[in-house]
Amino acid sequence: MPDELSVGELGRAVAALRQEVQAMGQGINARLDKVVSTEVYALQSAYTDQRINQLAQELQKAKDANEALENAFEQYQRDERDRRERERQARLYQMIVPVLMGLLCAAIAVWAVVAK
Repeated sequence: MPDELSVGELGRAVAALRQEVQAMGQGINARLDKVVSTEVYALQSAYTDQRINQLAQELQKAKDANEALENAFEQYQRDERDRRERERQARLYQMIVPVLMGLLCAAIAVWAVVAK
């Protein structure tokens, strides 16, 4: 009977096994605390997908607004260029017409003197 354990040794072995089982149970509980239920995961995934779609829409709106602003600025630059060109032509005509009128008056005066 040397292979058989005494009652004290059996008690100690049972106590050690009991401690190991309790440690394994605590480890399993700790891992289960980190696990998320499928319902919660599905809700989180749906919310994340919804938020991503919402952000994508907001980004597209911002891109569209930026493009519209760039187009408006380009149109403003074209309009401003055209306005400046019209003003330049108006100033040119305002300068040429009096000079031509002066030359015409001088030619008429010279013609009147020569014709007498």
